[in-house]
Amino acid sequence: MTPETQRWFAARTWQEPRWSVEELVRAKRGRTVSVVLPALDEEDTVGEIVAAIMPLTGSARDRPLVDEVVVLDSGSVDRTCAVARAAGARVVGRDEVLTDFEPRPGKGEVLWRSLAAVSGDLVVFIDSDLVDFDARFVPTLLGPLLTSADPVLVKGFYRRPLRLPQEGIQEAEGGGRVTELLARPVLASVRPALTGVVQPLGGEYAARREFLEAVPFAPGYGVETGLLIDAYDRHGLDGLAQVNLGVRKHRNRGLLQLGVMARQILATALSRSDDPRSGAGEHGDAAAMLPYTQFVQVGQEWIPHEQEVLVQQRPPLRSVREGSGR
Repeated sequence: MTPETQRWFAARTWQEPRWSVEELVRAKRGRTVSVVLPALDEEDTVGEIVAAIMPLTGSARDRPLVDEVVVLDSGSVDRTCAVARAAGARVVGRDEVLTDFEPRPGKGEVLWRSLAAVSGDLVVFIDSDLVDFDARFVPTLLGPLLTSADPVLVKGFYRRPLRLPQEGIQEAEGGGRVTELLARPVLASVRPALTGVVQPLGGEYAARREFLEAVPFAPGYGVETGLLIDAYDRHGLDGLAQVNLGVRKHRNRGLLQLGVMARQILATALSRSDDPRSGAGEHGDAAAMLPYTQFVQVGQEWIPHEQEVLVQQRPPLRSVREGSGR
């Protein structure tokens, strides 16, 4: 790491966060907090996550740390929405907000739309496929935002076990394959100062609304890379912080799915280096798709599997509101 990154890592990395909920409630000073869970067919896990967070809301205390919990659904066909409502969340479909924009698939899309569905000054994002969820994730992510004026984005980091039950794999280590094989090398190339970020692709993070509304949202799994680079470009390293969340367990994906994820992440990183090969524009409503070829083995033959990967970004929400006169 560069001396600048070493300084930041020492000052803005909380290895053993110790904020109490009561301390953070006092530190809110009139600010509001929204927790957003993006979801697509997560009926097995979303209910337990929502139920764990609800005691932090006004339903359980006069002065809540969390003011609203919203599940932003990306078109689930299982019982995700019903389970989330039963656990206490407000559920919003992706087609219920920003209705002038035709819904697109992917995580980045629902996170972008969630800004129009929630009202918090601070927004905490939690993936909805986590197992053995620890509600302490929420106050820990909020700590640097509520107790310091500098950070605009707080990333969680953790140990990531590899869990692939369908393939009989259960290992103590090995999660975060795209992080180690793609994201970290790419960031070291395009933004060397960000090499001190432990989990650049992690789905648990918190940010200030004014920052989130000022930047474009990359599609799919490129969204975390885009937000991280944009926070650094606009606010420098001091605009970032990271906190240790312990262990994060979730459903790991197969290699073909990870390949598509990697393509979106690479397009996002290249777009922020003005590389024309990214194909990722941020304006216009027509989805920009790039062809992507993978290979699958059928019998003794290897067959090309071609698909189109969405790479076009959504514009900053602030510009959308200003353009509509709202």
